[in-house]
Amino acid sequence: MKNGSGCLQKKYHFGTGGPSPRFVSGLTKNTYAMVLAGGHNNRLYQLTDHCAKAAVPFGGKFRIIDFVLSNCINSGVRHIGVATQYKSHQLIQHLKRGWSFLNGHFSEFVNLLPAQQRPGDSHRYQGTANAVYQNLDILHEHNPEFVLILSGDHVYKMDYSKLLAFHAENQADMTIACVEVPIADATAYGVIGVNDNSRVVEFAEKPVRPAAIPDQPGKSLVSMGIYVFNTKFLFEQLILDAEDPCSSHDFGKDLIPRLVENYRVFAQNFEHSCVGIHNLPYWRDIRSIDSYWEANLGLSNVTPDLNIYDHEWPIWTRHEQSPPAKFVYDEEGMRGMAVDSLVSGGCIVCGSAVRRSLLFYDVRVDCFSNIEDSVLLPDVNVGRHVTLKKVIVDRNCRIPDGLEVGINPDEDRKHFYVSPKGVTLITSEALGQNALSFY
Repeated sequence: MKNGSGCLQKKYHFGTGGPSPRFVSGLTKNTYAMVLAGGHNNRLYQLTDHCAKAAVPFGGKFRIIDFVLSNCINSGVRHIGVATQYKSHQLIQHLKRGWSFLNGHFSEFVNLLPAQQRPGDSHRYQGTANAVYQNLDILHEHNPEFVLILSGDHVYKMDYSKLLAFHAENQADMTIACVEVPIADATAYGVIGVNDNSRVVEFAEKPVRPAAIPDQPGKSLVSMGIYVFNTKFLFEQLILDAEDPCSSHDFGKDLIPRLVENYRVFAQNFEHSCVGIHNLPYWRDIRSIDSYWEANLGLSNVTPDLNIYDHEWPIWTRHEQSPPAKFVYDEEGMRGMAVDSLVSGGCIVCGSAVRRSLLFYDVRVDCFSNIEDSVLLPDVNVGRHVTLKKVIVDRNCRIPDGLEVGINPDEDRKHFYVSPKGVTLITSEALGQNALSFY
């Protein structure tokens, strides 16, 4: 440890050579990942009426939580707990059906951690720190050397082994993964100031006037909600926080500001651990209908910023048993086709055109319809002579014949939610159909 990376390489087997340089055996095998997936975001409107944000469909066949869990598996972190709370049924069903492939004989697991009634605690998780505190006995049982705390509702590809190696090399008590964002967006995050050695010297949770990165006046360095702790240190700090009657029991609001002043807290820029095209950082916090639409439609670009076709860093999920997508009729005025689009298994496009759009599995599009710049979630049925432009259609919707949405925003607002950037959200409730969607 005294000699820096050389000693760490000997102990933890990390480096730059070999066919799998990302795998850090000693670090990742002794890490427990705690995924916080109980949140509710009402800015996604009806998309989170029936499920937690982490369980919202994304990218044609995935759920948002699949990205953080895939990062764990691909990084070699195989001890994973998922803390659930809000509308957790669909999330639990997805994890049971899609993430049961880990080998328990080798202590590989994804465990569900619902909020539990404990002496002195309310039943629900009261904050991010409290969610981990309520599971200290489970962490103690597994006795990891490091605890990796993750948010379950962000979309990105990251090699956690590099973050863990950075943490160990700096002999840190805590390490925060951070990313550069436009300063106008930084008010929604914890803003970080670091010195030349990447040690955190300032931290402000959701400041009104975020500090800019030196020499980059238009950007701020913000926390990604990804933390590495030495386990013993984490236990001590969570117990102190739990005993503080003035604390809201949140990492960003309470723990981190205090730790920065008194302990070795470091920050690693996401650009050093991201996985992607030319290692360009891609991180999306799906915070609104607009950001959800943009992130999904971005996958239809010729060279998308997020590569979901990467065999070396695959995104794992539950695979639906669907037949191939089908396009039928090749007649003038009634040609089944899709251009610059992603179309998932089980879809049938019958005599209609789909352009710059994303169709989740089991979508049906009947004849003489036109779909552009749109996201259609699973089990949507589109009738005849329908026009959909710049819309999101929630799952299980039945779009009636002749409906036009996206042509006249003022008219659309009478029936549907229209976002600040002009994305229209179509739901079964707004269509007067059965509001109960069974995912």
